[in-house]
Amino acid sequence: MPSYLSPGVYVEEVASGSRPIEGVGTSVAAFVGFAPEGPLNEPVLVTNWSQYVAAFGDFTDGYYLAHSVYGFFNNGGTTCYVIRVGGAPAGGESVAQGAPKAIAAARPARLGGFHVTALPAAASAGEITVEIADADSGADAKADPKADPKDAGKDGDKPAADDRFRLIVKVDGSIVENFHVSTRKNTRAYIVTQVKERSRLITVTEAAGAGQLARPENQSVELARPAAPAAPVGEGGTVTPEHYLGDTADRTGFGGLEALDAVTMVSCPDLMSAYERGALDMEGVKAVQLGMIAHCELMGDRVAIIDPPPGMNAKQIREWRMDEAGYDSRYAALYYPWIKAFDPSTGKAAMVPPSGHMAGIWARSDAERGVHKAPANEVVRGAVDLGLQITKGEQDLLNPIGVNCIRAFPGRGVRVWGARTLASDPAWRYLNVRRYFNYLEESILIGTQWVVFEPNDEALWARIRRNISAFLVTEWRDGALFGSSPEEAFYVKCDSETNPPESVDLGRVVCEIGVAPVKPAEFVVFRLAQISGGGDLEE
Repeated sequence: MPSYLSPGVYVEEVASGSRPIEGVGTSVAAFVGFAPEGPLNEPVLVTNWSQYVAAFGDFTDGYYLAHSVYGFFNNGGTTCYVIRVGGAPAGGESVAQGAPKAIAAARPARLGGFHVTALPAAASAGEITVEIADADSGADAKADPKADPKDAGKDGDKPAADDRFRLIVKVDGSIVENFHVSTRKNTRAYIVTQVKERSRLITVTEAAGAGQLARPENQSVELARPAAPAAPVGEGGTVTPEHYLGDTADRTGFGGLEALDAVTMVSCPDLMSAYERGALDMEGVKAVQLGMIAHCELMGDRVAIIDPPPGMNAKQIREWRMDEAGYDSRYAALYYPWIKAFDPSTGKAAMVPPSGHMAGIWARSDAERGVHKAPANEVVRGAVDLGLQITKGEQDLLNPIGVNCIRAFPGRGVRVWGARTLASDPAWRYLNVRRYFNYLEESILIGTQWVVFEPNDEALWARIRRNISAFLVTEWRDGALFGSSPEEAFYVKCDSETNPPESVDLGRVVCEIGVAPVKPAEFVVFRLAQISGGGDLEE
């Protein structure tokens, strides 16, 4: 209490008795995988695709981290952390087999108003030379048999003679690619378009404005090749489960995520790329996935999104789930099958594990409906097809064992058609129940920090009850809790019964909270009966 020593009027600020609890975020993902560049074993905050590319590079053929992050943002995700594992740090000398090699960007060569650069695929090729020649030069006789001289005249825009030329790619002096191209845009023969669609060794970009894209002079230029891969690291030259699991003290792998309280979902898409390349066997895959699940169970505020092995049919995935993996956890969810998404690195659709896209759908569902809503019956954006079309009969076998199926429906696109965890306990069967409890626990934990060191008496217990009840009433009104009234939806008990004298003497405040979470209408049943007579209903 302040001291009043002289007569006068005193104005004082008093603390408000109300300490509202705010809901925490639930949509922050963490991705652990391979990238051609970027910080190693360091969680990097990424809030959009451009930031990811700037930090870790673009799509890399055969690896899934970039696809997963892209799918996350494409499906509604807004914030994630990315941990690059299995590679070499900046200036390092080695990378792990099964991880993308540290390929330095090749230096571009300038041809008039264009830049020509060797692609990473050219790292193992010989000496690469690019020649510019006249369209009717003798080089035509050695042209690529697949080249179509008519390309220059398609789309009704036949280029003028001074716009046409040959772009010839040689390896160790032998012609391997030959393009009949033009500098005129909006034609099929445009040099950038032709090379992008057909070349495996080079890429061409504009180096000047549209008004300066003149035909390059006839010349021959040797291209700088990307740096060759460095020697591998790791026992036996392979990536090991320890690369993924990491260490808490060193902040590597999954261990590096323990310091990030905001993370609510964890994905490891490049576990499967290592398996496909033989860098990890199935036992190694299981060890990493068990490590993911153990991490989420230890933290208690996040869920692991498990990818299935590639190429399995419904029968095989059921056997793998039950006999080989055998996971039983309320902090993990499994999705099947893989999805087919566009791969800009190859210009074609490619099969990718579903975890990144699913994380984005979780985030989208949380933002649009709330974390209490099961993230299912949602369109998978960016999925052009599935690795396998699941039938209802096959899902009848997979759904009860916690395999969330992704299915294609006529006129409704590719959709998530399951919302279960890998728990055998029926109380934690549904994914939204697990995630909603994570949300409640974290929100109440953060929103009641003010209680610590307060006088442990009945006044404090009443304030705790009032604050938590106010928070849960809001949740009930938002449709997250089941019941026609707050009394049916939850209870909050913090009194002398939960806090006996011996507990108070130990400095403890115990508050008991019970909630009735809503559960998804997974099985919708309409019972139809045939009636005779009129259709009037009796009151």
